[in-house]
Amino acid sequence: MMYWYPPSKPKRVKGGIKAQGLKSRSAMSWWAGRWLDVVYGFDIGQRMSRGRSYARNGQVADLEISAGKARATVQGSRSSAYRVSVEIGVIGEREWKKIAKAIFAEPATAAGLLAGQMPKGVEKAFKSAGEDLIPRRSELDTECSCPDWSNPCKHTAAVFILLAEEFERDPFLMFRLRGSGRDQLLKMADSAPARGAKAKPASSASPAGSPARGAGPEPLPSDPAKFWGQGAGQYDPGDAFVPKIHAALPKQLGSFPFWRGEEDFADAMENAYRGASEAGMAAFLGEYEDSREEPRGRGRRTPV
Repeated sequence: MMYWYPPSKPKRVKGGIKAQGLKSRSAMSWWAGRWLDVVYGFDIGQRMSRGRSYARNGQVADLEISAGKARATVQGSRSSAYRVSVEIGVIGEREWKKIAKAIFAEPATAAGLLAGQMPKGVEKAFKSAGEDLIPRRSELDTECSCPDWSNPCKHTAAVFILLAEEFERDPFLMFRLRGSGRDQLLKMADSAPARGAKAKPASSASPAGSPARGAGPEPLPSDPAKFWGQGAGQYDPGDAFVPKIHAALPKQLGSFPFWRGEEDFADAMENAYRGASEAGMAAFLGEYEDSREEPRGRGRRTPV
């Protein structure tokens, strides 16, 4: 004889963590979507649907992410909450240094990452060190204190869903779970020699024409023409370029709480920076006939 047990109703959690969007796989960022691909690969059937419901209703009371582990407390139908842990293989320091060097060797990849995005170049950097950014199923070790025989269970599935949202909000959380954080990654990049940099000569002698070591700062020229380099004929402004990532620094701030524009804050900043970059490049190249004209050869855009 078969017995059928009606589905239990979980106890409500005051102040639980609720999934905000629960977007479809195609609507998520590629890295969060890839995480869900791994999660759905466990093929736990209705437990995944129940897990999504738990995440939507705020049944996860807390979530802590550290190197190699995510811990959570999930409230089910019983009086005591369940403890869930998700363990992931940590990448070694030597490999992380290789990853950091590869990331910051590509300016567009580094700028996108620091702007709160996860460029595809990051995945390439991990591959160059023989590692994977998104862990494989074999690298995930899950455990829950509930009596369900399935592993992962619905409580673990709820944690998986919330982790996807957290990764989409802050890509560096995936790095933290893999054993490194934002600050550590930047330190590794600072310690690595810049691409194309040459070693300094061992001699302590000062180069010709440069002030001797220990000498005070060179005074500014009193002649305005010399200060601004007018008539000198030796001023080299160097290379000028329009950055591939616009408004990288403002994007790190996230959504501005007092923004009242109709356009999204990040999009507005990106458009403003793009307009300023193109206007500046036009001025640099001398493409303005006078200050009242638009840059020639470009679409109409209001300089900022």
